[in-house]
Formats: sequence, structure tokens, C-alpha cells
Amino acid sequence: MRVLIVDDEPLARTRLAALLGECEEVSVAGSVADGEAALAAIGELQPDLLLLDINMPGLDGTALATRLAAQARPLVVFCTAYENHALAAFEVGAVDYLLKPVRLERLREALQRVRQRLHAAPAEPVGYLHGRLRGEQVRIALTEVVCLLAEEKYVVVRHAGGELLIEESLRQLEEAYPTQLVRLHRNCLVPAPRLLGLKNLPDGRVLARLAGTDFSPEVSRRNLPAVRKRLRSG
Repeated sequence: MRVLIVDDEPLARTRLAALLGECEEVSVAGSVADGEAALAAIGELQPDLLLLDINMPGLDGTALATRLAAQARPLVVFCTAYENHALAAFEVGAVDYLLKPVRLERLREALQRVRQRLHAAPAEPVGYLHGRLRGEQVRIALTEVVCLLAEEKYVVVRHAGGELLIEESLRQLEEAYPTQLVRLHRNCLVPAPRLLGLKNLPDGRVLARLAGTDFSPEVSRRNLPAVRKRLRSG
């Protein structure tokens, strides 16, 4: 199980990482200090679980969990010093609610609940795109894709390791992976987990903020309502 720690207190992150080191079949995928950084890390690291603080600057834990509630993964376990947020935490689908300082045995109980939830829920199949690179057939998982751009007769796949040309059209890809890809423009699709938010420019254009890249493709007026709806629903 891959765990992402999200807490604005460095000592709390360090302690949780140490406790996770005492737990079986668990690895720390990463550690970040706020909700916005967590969204970016989720797109890149694909964790199974967030150990999530509630009171954080900017995007707090409850707001982040609300955005993630529609996704099968990652699941959320809240880690907080306050008891009064428990009801709200479970209303947004948290698996468990741990009070700080977190005890090892209590953490193990929460991790066992997470394992049961993960095993009970069917995982969305990983999609793969196929193309040729220097004469060899290669495939790229959708989880590694940053964006898909239509250029003349081909689609350019931008991914963590570079670029790949494929022959499928954006429409074909959109129909094949309707829940995994989001259309930003007639010439651009992005994997849903990469979509972090929107940036409004003074000239009226709207750009998409994507996890794992500085590239910000434009969102067309036609697709903007659907993109905003997707962001609100997580």
C-alpha cells in the first residue's frame, strides 16, 4: 500500500513516516505540506491512501477529501488533533479518523480498514496507449501521461519520459476512456488525475493547471463548463 502524508507540520509528517515504517506491506510514497501540493503529488505518485491533516493553510483537509470523494483511489484517513471534525470527516467518505499523537496500534487498525476497502472496491483498469519510438513498439500507461495533443495526422502523447506519436484520434481515445480523460480543447485531452485547477488570464482566456508539468493548455469556452464541473466533483 502506497501512502501519501499530507500535513503542514514537519514534525507530524516525520512521526507518521516513522510509524508507517513499523507497519507491514506499507510504503511512504511521499510527504507534502498542503492540499494543493497533495493534488499535484496524487497525479504523479498515484498513492492508495492519504494520511490527511484537516487544519492546513489554503486547501484544507476536508475540502481536499471532498474533491477526491468521487474517485476510487486514494482513500483518506484523517489525522488531526481535534475531535470535533469527526462527523464531517466521515461525511466526505474518510475510512478512519485518527487523533494526534497517533498511536502505532491505532494506525495499524486504520490501515487494515483501508486494505479491506481497497480489496472490496474494483480498481479501474489501467489504460495503455500504444505507439512507435525509433522503430520499436512501445506502450505508455495513462497514469504516466501528462496530456494528449492533436497535431495534423497524429496525436502527440506528452509523458514523464518525453513524447510519443500515436495514430488514434482524440475522439477515439475519449470514447475508449470516457472517465479517465478530460477534454480541454478540440486539440487537447488530459488524464483526470492531472487536472489541478484553472487560471484566468487578463485577456479572458482560461488555462488548465496540470500536475507534474509547467505546461498549461488553454481550455476552450465550449469545454469550460464541463471542466469546471469535473473539478467541483473531484
